[in-house]
Amino acid sequence: METLLQRHLQDDVDEITLIAGLVSKIRPKKSSQAVHAEHMIGALCHILGRRPELRAALRTALLKLLGAHKPVSLYVESGILPSTGFFTELYRRVSHKILPEAIDPNYLKDIFAQVFTRHDDEVWVNAVPNVRWLELLAALRFDEQPADASLPSPVRGIVDAVLVLSYRISSIGLEPELIRNEPSLEEFASPFLAQNDEVGEYLEQFSLAWADTSLEFQDERHILVLLDQCAQIIQKIRRTASRSGTSISLTFLLQRLTQQLERMERLLAILATLREEKGGERALPLFVGLFKTLVSGECHKNDVRQHWRESLELLALRVTENASRTGEHYITSTRSEYFALLKSAMGAGLVIAFMAMLKLLVAKQHLPPLTEALLFSLNYGLGFMLIHILHFTVATKQPAMTASAIAASISEQGGNSRDMESLTSIIAQTLRSQLAAILGNVLVVIPMAMLIAWGVMQATGVHFIPPEKAHHLMEDIDPIHSLAVFYAAIAGVCLFLSGLIAGHHDNLAMYNRIPQRLKQLRWLERLLGKARLSRVADYVENNLGALAGNFYFGCMLGGMTAIGVLFGLPVDIRHITFSSAYLGFSLIGLDFAMQPQELWLGVLGIALIGLTNLAVSFTLALSVAMKARKVTFTQRRALLQSLGRRFRQKPGEFLLPPKSQKPDDLDAH
Repeated sequence: METLLQRHLQDDVDEITLIAGLVSKIRPKKSSQAVHAEHMIGALCHILGRRPELRAALRTALLKLLGAHKPVSLYVESGILPSTGFFTELYRRVSHKILPEAIDPNYLKDIFAQVFTRHDDEVWVNAVPNVRWLELLAALRFDEQPADASLPSPVRGIVDAVLVLSYRISSIGLEPELIRNEPSLEEFASPFLAQNDEVGEYLEQFSLAWADTSLEFQDERHILVLLDQCAQIIQKIRRTASRSGTSISLTFLLQRLTQQLERMERLLAILATLREEKGGERALPLFVGLFKTLVSGECHKNDVRQHWRESLELLALRVTENASRTGEHYITSTRSEYFALLKSAMGAGLVIAFMAMLKLLVAKQHLPPLTEALLFSLNYGLGFMLIHILHFTVATKQPAMTASAIAASISEQGGNSRDMESLTSIIAQTLRSQLAAILGNVLVVIPMAMLIAWGVMQATGVHFIPPEKAHHLMEDIDPIHSLAVFYAAIAGVCLFLSGLIAGHHDNLAMYNRIPQRLKQLRWLERLLGKARLSRVADYVENNLGALAGNFYFGCMLGGMTAIGVLFGLPVDIRHITFSSAYLGFSLIGLDFAMQPQELWLGVLGIALIGLTNLAVSFTLALSVAMKARKVTFTQRRALLQSLGRRFRQKPGEFLLPPKSQKPDDLDAH
């Protein structure tokens, strides 16, 4: 490092090469080895303290870098979402990962890319304590720099950046999508516009006061009040979006606006500190924080995963909240609710027996794979929609919904143990509700499938399925000699995806105001009448997501086998209720002449298929719901202990609701 500084002193290297070289010396071989970086920064501080001429050279190079190269784009764009929109930015990041953008040395933002060349530079930069970075800045002795009566170039860059951010914030405040979600921006004075006037006046007086310290002007406190009002409006719009739906574009807009407000507050804090003390010593901690933020922003500027994750956060919350509200209906707390759910599940078992029959009839035709997949998908999709319309319950549809309800409960409790017993009660209610739904489905679908197969045989004199097909169906649900459990996991993923699809369509209906738009269709009003159209619109509002989720779930189940055939992959599905139906058909097809081992393997397979269906969909849904709410549940051990204690004391609660319950318990969820 000393040699590099010496070469710069002799005009052998420019300031960009100097800074890049020093960073490469400080950078550890592995980003996690921050101790090496600390050691190298300490060595550099020692060199600067021992060699005043090198200290002056590095200080001058750093100030030149900040002043001579256009810094505004770095301050206002790095780490902030662009105005181009979600999909345009997604395309830009993907394309720039393949072919990096050209470097323009006139811009400080591009120089950052030359200095911090590795995508994991932010790891060691952030791992180095602020104290160590402050030691380096203190070792540069900026107080030795001759005072400048006019506004220094580095400070001018910050002033210009604040002004640009102010204009951009006021521009976003006029976006139609923002005004649509917060009409008060048109009715009253908008803080997004008011802050621009205040910022312009503040910066003008700041520049004059730098040259003439006797001048007094209003500080930045009024601007901060206006920025706080802007942040409150953003939070209000987010709350509105959680009720009335959101979109990717609105999510993107709110995130960008939040980032700009935070960056502006940080830059204003630096200016306020510099106004009070021009030497900049008190502002050094603020510069370190800004430096780390800018490095992180540049390292992630082409990060596709981060862009996707951050931009869809609010949308995911809305989707899982829809599932959470639906999931509450699947959690029973009283015996009347429990037996109502059981009857509902039995009705679904009745319908699924006929769906399984139609599936076997289509399979008998040996149609081309795509035609067969289309018919399977329509059979499953329309059948599941019919089950929903008839208010029946499919057991495997529950986990994706109830997981979101449990995540919402954890979020409300803040992940602590203050109300652990209440959370334990919710989980116990969920488990017994799942069990009731499974029993209702299976106890009806097996005898109903047997009855259908027997009826066909009595009517035609021929088995509905021949013995060869019956053995094949039993082999398909064999958990030991087939991939039944793996296929059940694939079905669990499909169940999880159907929950997201349902939430997305509920959000779509609310945000795009589809029910209200349906009521405005004159031809539909003439066809149905105003009262009937109003009921149809209300039904769409409350059920569009569930209908879409059920239909797409059916399409995924029906098309999965075709995907496996087309691509030569071991891909198929196993669903507990359909597998149970196939067991019923097989018993009649074999005239009950089934080997005990084959029968018990079939029963075991159905149990494992059901467990896998539920476990996979529940785990995925709970994970997404908790991430969407930014919940980290830290009391896992306490929850497990509470569940174990409840199971030992009241094991019956996990199977059947108590005969009487206190009002407080009824409101537990």
